[in-house]
Amino acid sequence: MKIVPPKPFTFNGDNGRAVLLLHGFTGSTADVRMLGRFLQKNGYTTHAPMFPGHGVPPEQLLETGPEDWWKAVKEGYEYLRAQGFEHIAVCGLSLGGLFTLKAGYTFKVNGIIPMCAPAITKEQDHRLYNGLLQYAKEYKRYEKKDEQTIENEMADFKNDTDPVLSAIPELISTIREQLHEIKVPIEIIQAGKDEMVDPDSAHVIYDEVSSRQKHVQGYKGAPHVITLWNEKEKVYEQILSFLEQLDWE
Repeated sequence: MKIVPPKPFTFNGDNGRAVLLLHGFTGSTADVRMLGRFLQKNGYTTHAPMFPGHGVPPEQLLETGPEDWWKAVKEGYEYLRAQGFEHIAVCGLSLGGLFTLKAGYTFKVNGIIPMCAPAITKEQDHRLYNGLLQYAKEYKRYEKKDEQTIENEMADFKNDTDPVLSAIPELISTIREQLHEIKVPIEIIQAGKDEMVDPDSAHVIYDEVSSRQKHVQGYKGAPHVITLWNEKEKVYEQILSFLEQLDWE
């Protein structure tokens, strides 16, 4: 069965402010779509790019890496600028949260909201590997492949994961070294039951950024994909509250 891949989206608001929304590793724009609609209803234009290799057969993900994904982030930011937006905030989940941090010291932004963003590399390889295999297997099942075919394809898949998996801890370390360059307001959101990222990452980010306006908000019962949590409205309201407090001039 051919799966229709998720697409980038733009939801137009009416307050002249924009939020760039970034999904996570092995995720898609579906992870931030409801958040995008919520912010649109509250006046914000939201735009979410798709990272190359995501939302397509998992073998294609192995052919991409951080440079490809960051290019999509840059293109998303430039798209909003080209639409005439001078006031932009960035909000991202997981890998998207990591790129949200990078955006904070790379682009002209009004504020950033990293959600479940990794800042600690210990045990990250193991978590990423398990998460990637789970994603690949689920994708193949969704394609309606039989279990023997899946097993054979997964054996090949496992042999090719090293390049992409080793690149992510390197990316985490590189961005962590630059955290002190972040001076814009930052709202750090962390799930308490995060199975992919060490929850202590949130406090590492808080301690190492140079922002005068900074805050950590934890949600004890929330899983890694906090944007789809059954109490996600709390998170959405938290994000909106932060955006409303920003200096948009």
